[in-house]
Amino acid sequence: MKIIKTTSRIRKIKKIKEKTCGKLYIGGEYSILTPYQSAIIKNINIFMNCEIFFSETKEYKIKSDMYDYAVNLEYDKNYLLIIETINIMNEYIILKGMEVFPFEISITGKMEKYGKKYGIGSSGSVVILVIKAMCKLYNIKISKELIFKLSSYILLKIGDNGSMGDLACIAYEDLILYTSFDREKIRDIIEKNTLEEVLRLDWEYKIEKIKSSKKYDFLVGWTKEPSISKDMIDKVKKSINKKYLDKTEVYIQNLKKSIETDNKIEVKKNINKISELLIQLDTSIYSDKLIKLVKTVENYDACAKSSGAGGGDCGIAISFSRTDSENIIEKWKKVGIELLYSEKL
Repeated sequence: MKIIKTTSRIRKIKKIKEKTCGKLYIGGEYSILTPYQSAIIKNINIFMNCEIFFSETKEYKIKSDMYDYAVNLEYDKNYLLIIETINIMNEYIILKGMEVFPFEISITGKMEKYGKKYGIGSSGSVVILVIKAMCKLYNIKISKELIFKLSSYILLKIGDNGSMGDLACIAYEDLILYTSFDREKIRDIIEKNTLEEVLRLDWEYKIEKIKSSKKYDFLVGWTKEPSISKDMIDKVKKSINKKYLDKTEVYIQNLKKSIETDNKIEVKKNINKISELLIQLDTSIYSDKLIKLVKTVENYDACAKSSGAGGGDCGIAISFSRTDSENIIEKWKKVGIELLYSEKL
């Protein structure tokens, strides 16, 4: 009877809104694929939004502005990630001792332009968006850590080959240092244990917020050349070796310290070193436009690198002069690179 009372009260809630941000890597995007390595990842306040409410019928209705049709919970290739998230969240809600009911959810914010994706973590954003929306719908308080674990669980279940760093950043909505867990180990545990048991375990990852001075300009340049992260990861990861991992980890830890201590010389030095290691790892990481993005800043009080899997999508720059920032943005424009986002770092 208590469950019925609780769910009856919850079902009166109408049209709840929720949103999630995107993310970009400042450094460590390939080393983080190896367990217990670290990366620095920045939240990007370009949002994916949704509206959710309990259905008056017995049917789920899922609609994304990515597609011109809606679905229920039956298999659909395009909506697979959202459907899987809803199914696992329903399992989680039942574990909380609550009854589940059909709902309608409408998702907007494609994180793309001109039909081309930005590359700021849309798959991670949509999973976390649905998790947060369903928790709000059912009036469930959920920690950032649990949002991260649930979203990682979902992506591991469907065979995602990423580091889960995007989920960590999007869940915490902050500039973070993320130290990755052993995904194959956790994937194996998922196969043999219940959701409740898996969530209770220590996955041996670390997420630490980084405090910055907010003095500098963090610029995101969009190449308008979409890259398929999964394909890039499959191509590049075979080149990852211990020497690359050890050097990158040192520079990542130094970069974290230099950001926190407001040491711009060390920030530039470590960004450049991390970028050089990426070039040595695989030249395809730097497309022609990403090379231009980095070369543009060389004559200014700034540093730049590719961000994420590379091969296209976005690059980042950190500029230590407002005038230089304006010049960089103008020069980017001349070589076909669009300023996607900027804020103080």
